[in-house]
Amino acid sequence: MTNPVSKEEINIYDTSAYAYELPEELIAQTPVYPRDSSRLLYYDRSTDNVEHHIFRDITDLLKPGDVLVVNDTRVIPARLFGYDAKGREYEILLLKRLDSTRWETLLRPARKAKIGSQIVINEELKLTIDSINPVDGVRTVSFEYEGVFEEILDRVGIVPLPPYIREKLVDKSRYQTVYAKVDGSAAAPTAGLHFTPELLEKIKAEGVEIVEVLLHVGLGTFRPVKTNNILEHKMHSEYYKVSEEAAASVNRALREGRRVIAVGTTSVRTLESASLPDGTLVAGEGNTEIFIYPGYKFKVVKGLITNFHLPESTLIMLVSAFVGREKTLELYRTAVDMRYRFFSFGDAMLIL
Repeated sequence: MTNPVSKEEINIYDTSAYAYELPEELIAQTPVYPRDSSRLLYYDRSTDNVEHHIFRDITDLLKPGDVLVVNDTRVIPARLFGYDAKGREYEILLLKRLDSTRWETLLRPARKAKIGSQIVINEELKLTIDSINPVDGVRTVSFEYEGVFEEILDRVGIVPLPPYIREKLVDKSRYQTVYAKVDGSAAAPTAGLHFTPELLEKIKAEGVEIVEVLLHVGLGTFRPVKTNNILEHKMHSEYYKVSEEAAASVNRALREGRRVIAVGTTSVRTLESASLPDGTLVAGEGNTEIFIYPGYKFKVVKGLITNFHLPESTLIMLVSAFVGREKTLELYRTAVDMRYRFFSFGDAMLIL
C-alpha cells in the first residue's frame, strides 16, 4: 500500500496526504458469518474516546430518537464478457443506465473498444459503442436484445467484486445489504453489509428510526483519485432519489435536535446532495457529482457508520471531512494495530 507523506510535507489538498500503511493480510477476502459479528470501532467526537465492540453491540451506542439513513440500492450483475467481430474478448462493467437501451460502461481492453465497435455477449445480447468520454474513458453503449433486459442480465452477468478481493464469493447475497431493493448499483454500499434483519428489528424496537434513501453506486464512488491535487479530481455522476417520506423524517429529526446517522458514504452523499444550505432535506431525484473532502461543512449528517477505505480514495477523504484528516488517519492506525479487517468485507467504524 502507499506510504504516507511525512508530517512536514502535509497539504490537505495533496492526494498523498490520505495515504496510510496497510498490511495486505488485513484486506478482508471473505465476509464474516453472521453479518453482525464483524468488529466495530467506535469514536466519540465529543470526548475523543475510542472503544472497540462487536457490530451487534451498536444497539448500546445508539439512542431512542436517532435516525439511521440507509441506501436501499441493489447490486446488479453488472460484469459482462463478450467478443467483437475479430474474436477479441472484452470485459464490460455497467456503470449507469441512461434509458431502456443505453448505458455508461467501462470496457477492457479500452484501446480496442472504438466508437462503432459491436460486441456480442451471447445470442440474446449485443452492444454497440456510441461514444467515448476522453477524460475518464467511460463508453456509452447501446444494447440490442429481445425480451426483458434485467432477466437476460441475471442469466449472463456476474456481480462485480472489487479487484482486491481474490477469493470466490460462495454466497452472492453477502454482497447485498439485507434491505437492498432497487436494482442499479455496480458496487455494494458496504457499510450496510453488517446489518441483519434481526439487528434492524432490535434497533427499531429501541426507538431508532430507519429511513431509506437511494444512490446507485457507480464510478463516482470507487473511481481512484489520479490527480496529485484532489481539487483537480472530478467525480462521475451517480443517480440518487429521496422520497417525500424520507425527507419528512430527516427534517423532523433535525428540527427536534435528534441525530441523523448515515450508514455509509453513499448515504452521506445522498443526504448532502439533496439538502439546502440551511440543512433542509428536499425530496426528489437527480444525479450528483458531490465530492466531499476536508473543509466541507455538513448540513444534515451528524453521525456516520462506515467501513475502512482504500488509501488516497474519495471515501477516506469524505471521512476526513467529517472527523478531520489527522484524526481519521489516527483511527486507521489504531485499526491496523488492533488487526481490524479492511475494505468491502471488512469491519466497521461508528463516528458520533
